[in-house]
Amino acid sequence: MAGIRADDTPAAARVVMMPLPFQGNLTPMLQLAGALHARGLAVTVLHTTPFNAPDPARHPRLAFVPVAVDVPEAVAGSEDNMTKVFDLNAALDASGCLRDALASLLDEKEARRPACLVTDAAFPAAQKAAMDLGLPWLVLNTCSAAAFRLFMSYHILYGNGYLPKRESNLCLPVKELPPLQVRDLFDPSELPNQENVQKIMNLWNQTKMNSGTIINTFEDLEGPELEMIQGEVTDNGTLAFNIGPLHKLSPIDGTKTSLLEEDCSCIEWLDTQAPCSVLYVSFGSLAQLTQDEFTEIAWGLANSEKPFLWVVRRGLVLGVEKPELPEGFERALLEGRGKVVEWAPQQKVLAHSAMGGFWTHNGWNSTLESIYEGVPMVSRPIFGDQFATGRYVEAVWKIGFLLEGMLERRKIERVIQRLMVEKEGLEARERAKDLKEKAIMCLESNGSSQMVLDNLVHHILSL
Repeated sequence: MAGIRADDTPAAARVVMMPLPFQGNLTPMLQLAGALHARGLAVTVLHTTPFNAPDPARHPRLAFVPVAVDVPEAVAGSEDNMTKVFDLNAALDASGCLRDALASLLDEKEARRPACLVTDAAFPAAQKAAMDLGLPWLVLNTCSAAAFRLFMSYHILYGNGYLPKRESNLCLPVKELPPLQVRDLFDPSELPNQENVQKIMNLWNQTKMNSGTIINTFEDLEGPELEMIQGEVTDNGTLAFNIGPLHKLSPIDGTKTSLLEEDCSCIEWLDTQAPCSVLYVSFGSLAQLTQDEFTEIAWGLANSEKPFLWVVRRGLVLGVEKPELPEGFERALLEGRGKVVEWAPQQKVLAHSAMGGFWTHNGWNSTLESIYEGVPMVSRPIFGDQFATGRYVEAVWKIGFLLEGMLERRKIERVIQRLMVEKEGLEARERAKDLKEKAIMCLESNGSSQMVLDNLVHHILSL
């Protein structure tokens, strides 16, 4: 097979991993790969090329095998991320290249033969290829345990009338999934491409047929949700493994998994700021804003009179390649109170002593990184599982505030004040620090995540 081969140190077993090639999916998969390799397993990473291919040179202990896929430029540049995911799956399935790559690995000598495939929950093409070849497969869920339960409950949500959403029921509590409200649910019927609705329903049905479900979380954060999931997936004959936070469980440095170039000058800027004084603002690698929202955020930050570090990546604003800051906004930057970068080394930023809060879209990787560093949040969910996570940030963990409704500069100024200055923000910071201590404990040698990782390795060896 073509690709970069890892060292030939004898391993207990070989695991093949197939990440969905988007930043939020690729990063935890590579982190899991690092954690399994550190436990004595050999790891081969199948990855799409040229679309969002990881750099094998950054991970010399892992083996990489490229899987060429023809992704039309219109699909790769599409603003409809769900269509992009399903088109990628369709291209891989139709070409047979993914199945051929797996088959070639299975044909290698017995010592190198894979024990299983670990793939993303949103990668049915990889799951189907494994099933066709009789290879056991496990799913890595890159969302929270709460969101996982939500996605596995669509038959209940539709059956009990919560979905499709109606204007009259948006604030209605979902009694089967407290504390969620109907407005927190991901409603497939709202997607621009209605052909994807049934595909999403099928996606979660196929996921139930795996040999194990891995969730990037920890017991003290989502204990009740994990307990319910364990009962639900056991009914399907599979096991659930809560292993997180993966970014701290893995030896792989977060900077090595980034698909975008990080601007480390922001760390030097943070060094000049007072402790717990800076609001970090980032909406991840895929989320998008309207031009009006972008403008209101800019003036909300500028008028807040609080130091801020704002990630304004290319493509952040709908229909705009490189967003332009509003005229007059530069004054806040020239005064040294704010800094704007295209992409930041987020884990280092959140760990910095100057960090006082994180305005986030509540992607699960970002949320876990913030929890681990004890940084309270302003939550502005944009898509999918982010709404459920934002609700948990405010209502369950009580480590931040939801910013809902239309974005207006005065509303933005107000929530920044709440988080950074007022009593309820200071209380949220204390609760965030408590969660940080629990996250650290779960990663100790006898911590819950370490023990579950051992159980996962034993499970893989038994397949």
